Amino acid sequence: MSSFTDTTLDRMARYLQLASLFRNKIITGDWPVGGRIPNVADLAVDFEVARGTIREALGVLEDEGLIERFRAKGSFVRRTPKERSAHRLAIDWASLISAHEGADIEVLEQRDLDELPAFATGEGEPAEHYTMMRRVHARDGHPYLAARFILDSELFRQGPPERFRHEATLPILHEIAGKRIARANQIMTLGSADREMAALLELPLNAPVAHVARRAIDTSGKLIYVGEGIYRGDAVRLEIALI
Repeated sequence: MSSFTDTTLDRMARYLQLASLFRNKIITGDWPVGGRIPNVADLAVDFEVARGTIREALGVLEDEGLIERFRAKGSFVRRTPKERSAHRLAIDWASLISAHEGADIEVLEQRDLDELPAFATGEGEPAEHYTMMRRVHARDGHPYLAARFILDSELFRQGPPERFRHEATLPILHEIAGKRIARANQIMTLGSADREMAALLELPLNAPVAHVARRAIDTSGKLIYVGEGIYRGDAVRLEIALI
């Protein structure tokens, strides 16, 4: 039985990263529809990789129907990627409550927790018990967010639980505990998709993603909610009013 080596995984990561970069060149018009793209030898020099890695990256785009390759003629852009509707990443509580209206939700996992996992510890006194749920959000059949929330089990029961299988978390939390929430914050960082996220969000390995972490603390100082979400980088838009 064959197995992946570190070298094999590194090579896979490189060609998928290049495929993502080349795809973006088509989206931005750097490689216009109908135009001939640089040849394999030139791309290999520009990106300091083997020609075989460039061919594999272009093969990904060819499989997606974005380019056509012709022997002795070169490669040409056939079409641009199908445009995805961008999810507006809200930066205030009121906007967050309605951010996922109309999304389809698939539950991946649900379980009770007697203690918080390490990533969720920090500010706020822990509740006695929590419930965790992992879900994927999609629009028009396309996933744009893989998320998990950890909620005070008492509040989860008040939901009631069935609502969390079909509805966004924050509107429910606001409805049942909005008046109790004293502090809430959100932190966003940028990263790349690992194997699990790439599969869940239908992305190439190492494609850009946005990681969002949220928490809410009630008036007694208890941590009642922790949320963690990974958004597709091409399906999220952050807007901040400057004036």
